[in-house]
Amino acid sequence: MAASQPTRKILVTSALPYANGSIHLGHLVEYIQTDIWVRFQKMRGHKCTYVCADDAHGTAIMLKAEQNGISPEEQIANIKAEHEKDFADFFVEFDNFHSTHSEENKALSELIYERLLANGHIASRNITQAYDPEKELFLADRYIKGTCPKCKTEDQYGDNCEACGATYSPTDLLNPKSAISGATPIEKESEHFFFKLPEFTEFLKNWTRAGHLQTEMANKLAEWLDSGLQEWDISRDAPYFGFEIPNQPGKYFYVWLDAPIGYIASFKNLCERTGENWEDYWIDDESDDVSSDNGRLNNGTELYHFIGKDIVNFHALFWPAMLHSAKFRTPTAVNVHGFLTVNGQKMSKSRGTFINARSYLEHLKPEYLRYYFAAKLTSGVDDLDLNLEDFLVRVNSDLVGKVVNIASRTAKFIQKSGGILSDTIEDPELWQTFVDANETIAKLYEAREFAKAMREIMNLADAANEYIAAKAPWALAKQEGQEQQVIDVCTLGINMFRVITTYLKPVLPELSRNAEAFLNTELTWANATQFAGEHSINKFKPLLTRVEQDQIDAMLVTNAAANTQAQVEAQTATKTVSKKSVHTIETGGETLDEPIADEIDFNTFAKVDLRVAKIVKASHVEGADKLLQLTLDIGGETRNVFSGIKSAYQPSDLEGKLTILVANLAPRKMKFGISEGMVLAAGPGGEEIYLLEPHDGATPGMRVM
Repeated sequence: MAASQPTRKILVTSALPYANGSIHLGHLVEYIQTDIWVRFQKMRGHKCTYVCADDAHGTAIMLKAEQNGISPEEQIANIKAEHEKDFADFFVEFDNFHSTHSEENKALSELIYERLLANGHIASRNITQAYDPEKELFLADRYIKGTCPKCKTEDQYGDNCEACGATYSPTDLLNPKSAISGATPIEKESEHFFFKLPEFTEFLKNWTRAGHLQTEMANKLAEWLDSGLQEWDISRDAPYFGFEIPNQPGKYFYVWLDAPIGYIASFKNLCERTGENWEDYWIDDESDDVSSDNGRLNNGTELYHFIGKDIVNFHALFWPAMLHSAKFRTPTAVNVHGFLTVNGQKMSKSRGTFINARSYLEHLKPEYLRYYFAAKLTSGVDDLDLNLEDFLVRVNSDLVGKVVNIASRTAKFIQKSGGILSDTIEDPELWQTFVDANETIAKLYEAREFAKAMREIMNLADAANEYIAAKAPWALAKQEGQEQQVIDVCTLGINMFRVITTYLKPVLPELSRNAEAFLNTELTWANATQFAGEHSINKFKPLLTRVEQDQIDAMLVTNAAANTQAQVEAQTATKTVSKKSVHTIETGGETLDEPIADEIDFNTFAKVDLRVAKIVKASHVEGADKLLQLTLDIGGETRNVFSGIKSAYQPSDLEGKLTILVANLAPRKMKFGISEGMVLAAGPGGEEIYLLEPHDGATPGMRVM
């Protein structure tokens, strides 16, 4: 670290994962991005603290717990344990991971609310909402479904139509139904509480342009500010899992009121154990927090939020306005990133590209993904694409073929000579390029320009490999009298490897730890460019293996099975759904309305035998409007299956493709013949039916676990 650079006190947060589902690769873009930045700051010698928490409140969690037959507290505890394990296995290293359902968060939420109330920034009035008379619950728009009033598409949510894109009020829906019970909603009035956001318009116009946001985000928020802000409803009616509003029985804080306060609560929880003062980072010290001032407020502390672009309004409008009113400091910066796409498409369960963290971890090393994300991440908000072919090629080329290759090509010659490095810098000019890159790469990490930093590092790796190839120590070793030259060349190679792995340490913590064991030294930014001469190294062991296509294939198959299981569980978790709800099933030309089935337990589900099947032949079924007849190869055995996917597929599109078959489903006699199983598909219907497909590397008959 440069001597002129003072030690900074930095607090960093990532958005809080919601406690009703698993972590997926889209989530991990943010946590990996944040973790890399935090690790870099710590390597530079700064005091950098990374806190997070599970977002544990809301109607969705209350309903999920009810479906699972457990309390909301049990639900969030189970998910928290799962989240923590996934993060740890991806080397995302929080200094504290807490929950918004905590005493600290309750006290702080009440404190901030009472300050907003005392400052005249809370209003109350009666509003009319949709109400489920059977479930006795007010319904958010997403819990109302019906027919679009514009295009007449059925099964659309209460605020917009996915078919034609129309937006509307839930009261405009035709044949509206509660998505929870199936009952027809009624209108009901209740008192709600609102944060007077419009009163902060001028403050926010200044704050959003004062260097706290990327320019594109400031421009986007200007659209909200220029069109006029609305008062923000911060209350919800019972039943609701959350914190009750002080002196307002049956009224609860809306989840987005207490969720960001969870950042403060998590840090306060940590400080109670470490003895630090949480107020140093959060309480306004009367500085002008509208100006950027390099973000140095509160005794020089800095505060950074890392979030996705879908929640920028909460973090860059509602949140700073609340903090400003309550006399808390506002963030130094809100760093916004884009979404993750997979193979160029939006993440989709039906297409097999909605990849869970655990499915990935069962087959692939976490550092592969950490590096790939780093190689794509910029300081902007553009979406990031995980192209699985490029992923394999880039990881193998950069990490195995370039970085690890430097050590594997040179270490054995040092070991043969006793394991001691030379004190001679064989090529001083080349070594200087590695030294000069230090601050360039540091500035790129600081600016969150990780992709540019990775390119700089790989340029160094290319230079090192070119040097070693030109010097050819394996050829020199065969020449008499060249022993010292071999050691000098390989010593420079090992030193260049040490610099590169130091620069990569924020991205690849495990590889760096293993490199430290080999190099017999700790890799720090301060010693990165100190040439290690007359230094003993240990025996080289392989540091990273290549990504193989079959690992990616297996990951996709595992993920498809996990998503299928989740869909089955979601469909069978019906404790909160009325038995009046029906679904339509096709039984060989006859349509029946059936009540949704009772729950099955996991052991029952585990009996389902899912197999990869190849569609050998596909044909229309005479007299059937929805069916295609499929001939399936499941590894030496052929099955005949009738499938209701005619609206989405032509037979010629299917032949030769792989899909997933429920292989142990009892044969069913239909008027068109015997159906010997069921192929798995998902989607809203019509043209949007998607067969579940394993990756091309899967083979017919392979069991889907």
